[in-house]
Amino acid sequence: MESKEYLKRSDTDDDARIDWGIIFCVLVLAVIGMTALYVALSHDNIANPTKVLLSQAIWYFIGIGAVRFIMQFDAEQLWKIAPVAYGIGIVLLILVLFMYSKTYYNHSGAKSWFAFGPLTFQPSEVMKPAYILMLGRVVSTHNSEYATHTLQNDAILLGKMFAWTIPVAVLLKLQNDFGTMLVFFAILAGVVLVSGILWRIIVPLGIAATVVGGTAIFLVIYNRDILTKIGFKAYQFSRIDSWLNPSAASGSDSYQLWRSMKAIGSGQLLGKGFNVSHVYVPVRESDMIFSVIGENFGFIGCCLLIFIYMLLIFQMIQITFDTKNEFYAYISTGVIMMILFHVFENIGMNIGLLPLTGIPLPFVSQGGSALVGNMIGIGMIMSMRYHNKSYMFSNEKDFENIN
Repeated sequence: MESKEYLKRSDTDDDARIDWGIIFCVLVLAVIGMTALYVALSHDNIANPTKVLLSQAIWYFIGIGAVRFIMQFDAEQLWKIAPVAYGIGIVLLILVLFMYSKTYYNHSGAKSWFAFGPLTFQPSEVMKPAYILMLGRVVSTHNSEYATHTLQNDAILLGKMFAWTIPVAVLLKLQNDFGTMLVFFAILAGVVLVSGILWRIIVPLGIAATVVGGTAIFLVIYNRDILTKIGFKAYQFSRIDSWLNPSAASGSDSYQLWRSMKAIGSGQLLGKGFNVSHVYVPVRESDMIFSVIGENFGFIGCCLLIFIYMLLIFQMIQITFDTKNEFYAYISTGVIMMILFHVFENIGMNIGLLPLTGIPLPFVSQGGSALVGNMIGIGMIMSMRYHNKSYMFSNEKDFENIN
């Protein structure tokens, strides 16, 4: 009878099962994003800035609903929906190749967006959490079937992981969306590191990836014909040129990067102040939003933003260590890598540390698809604590009495 009373009480004690630290970080990032978006729209002669701000606010509310909905799913339910979500994602990635927005294609050269009147949707963004779920299921299943890690067993596991990754990579290649493809590779790399695969396999793979990347940069500088023959586009060369020498390279990419670096540098230590902008940066409401923060709030403001991201990621890692579920651990690793890579790549390209890619800053940049995709990831992370047995009772003593 006593046990039933504890169980009944746990059903209404939701507050103890919600990670308010993660919610706080996301809300702070949302406030920063809306503030920076307001500044960008105020100085860029947007026809209807209020409509854009309202639209972004609506996406935040949709994202909050997605978090609330996804966190209701426990590990068993997420396990069951993983192949369904992955399959739906693949279908959407195929459909967008034939039903892509002509406007966005003419602007960016990527067949990545659906357009429904004034609304747009990028299916690759919601494919990210679906891919994370599927990857977690594949690794968990393999490790339960193979008790020990040997070269042969781990080679089989790698083969399975690549088998589920290749269709996504091919479809993104057909969409001309190399930046998003890199996010999936980052997720894959993170899950590989925690999957238990022997370092005798991981180290050679890391060296090979480094050699391939270094060779590609070398060929961009000295022999582009080889890369052109295997499918590299002119805009990709332009982004590398602007990255290597933004002040000397010509073209829109180098102009965008140079203006971003100038805006951030002009903010100096404390920034110029809220809603003060003297440096125009193209597309600063989305991919280059960090330049707005740097100009308005300076080095201190940028450091504060990075600290909030670090705090968010630290809390997600902490939840990962608290869970005893292997499947959950792979999910959280994928979500952490997804957000971490977005932050690293976006800030890196804004300050000239990395080449330009169309990767938004999580929870800050304008864009509904990316925001909802990241919120789904947050929902999966919060599901871990929400369904963690030790948090389903009013206190630790109650939990011990049940057991």
